[in-house]
Amino acid sequence: MSVSAAPVAPPMRLRIGGAAAALLFAATAAHAVQDCELNGQAVNPANAATTAGKTGVMRCKDRDGGQLVREQQVQSGTFMGLVRFYEDGKLAKEHSLNARGNIEGRAREFSPSGQVLRDATYEDGHEMGLVRIFYPDGSLRRVTFFADAAGERASVEFTERGQLSALRCGDKPVLAPAADDAQLCGFVGGASRVELFDARGILRSRLSYVAGKRVRSEELYDNGKPAAQDEMMGNQRIERRFSSEGVKRREVVSLLGERGTVRQREQEFSERGTLVREQRWNSTGSPLSDESFYQNGQPRSKSVYGVDGNPRLIEVTEYHDNGQRAAIGRYLANDRLRQLPTGTHQRFSDSGLLIAESVYDDKGRVTRERSWDANGKLEREDEVFEDGSRKGKP
Repeated sequence: MSVSAAPVAPPMRLRIGGAAAALLFAATAAHAVQDCELNGQAVNPANAATTAGKTGVMRCKDRDGGQLVREQQVQSGTFMGLVRFYEDGKLAKEHSLNARGNIEGRAREFSPSGQVLRDATYEDGHEMGLVRIFYPDGSLRRVTFFADAAGERASVEFTERGQLSALRCGDKPVLAPAADDAQLCGFVGGASRVELFDARGILRSRLSYVAGKRVRSEELYDNGKPAAQDEMMGNQRIERRFSSEGVKRREVVSLLGERGTVRQREQEFSERGTLVREQRWNSTGSPLSDESFYQNGQPRSKSVYGVDGNPRLIEVTEYHDNGQRAAIGRYLANDRLRQLPTGTHQRFSDSGLLIAESVYDDKGRVTRERSWDANGKLEREDEVFEDGSRKGKP
């Protein structure tokens, strides 16, 4: 009998049942026809009737080339024990199955030269402990630690040059002897200083850990200048973003709490590095102020929230680029999208003279308007009605 089969890698975090293990190589993209035999008799691993009650080692060969493709132990009709897969006649993968049909114990993958490419240990279908992955030359590529079926706890990766390229710390050192995560993750000797590189050998990140928790990170552009920074200081988190020229363009300060982070201050900067906007929030995340600036450093606008103790009342002041006040008025925030003008709103010339004034009722409707000339003389004073009509005052 024959069955189409080809090698596949053992699954990372899946339990492999007995029937599925018997067909592990049968449901792949390759369609090479295999002939399998057990104790000199033809069998089909896809047909349990052909292996029922038998014990021994099943061997499958490629029908066209005659090369060995698979060896698998069978015990009393159950696929249990050592499993080996071959490519071009060379050992490519090996592992063992337990009585439940799940991978148990050591599992390895090999390059055509015989170099180990992956070395892992399983418990009833789950990776446990250290899992190592290697480059074809035998140098370490990645090591991961699994403590239980929930997934990986810590890992480290290296480039082909042997430089560190990625790091994930656990709550305690677990990667030794493959990697010194006690030092890398700041479990000994205070805060660690870690550098990460890409495949070209270019420095990409600088990290710092204390007791397995990252307290600072810095991402770099190709030119070595900072692209982003993320830093923990006490109960604060500070995030920064930079242009490729190294100019800071954004900074966010947040308060760290049990339920997450609450933004406290956000700043935006121009391409030249001058502050163009600053927003502030209180400890509960409610807005306090929102300021913008001209690139010459003068204030452009300022919104203050919670005026006179009213959390819905906002006072907005606008400025000319010479620093003189241009306008001032208050608004009632009905929701995040609607703000109704209220009270007296005033506009000023760039020399500071009052030039216009509008008065609004509690429904946001203008009720009176006045204007003055450049000499401060009243030019117009109108009463404004609900239908928009006006009546001038003498």
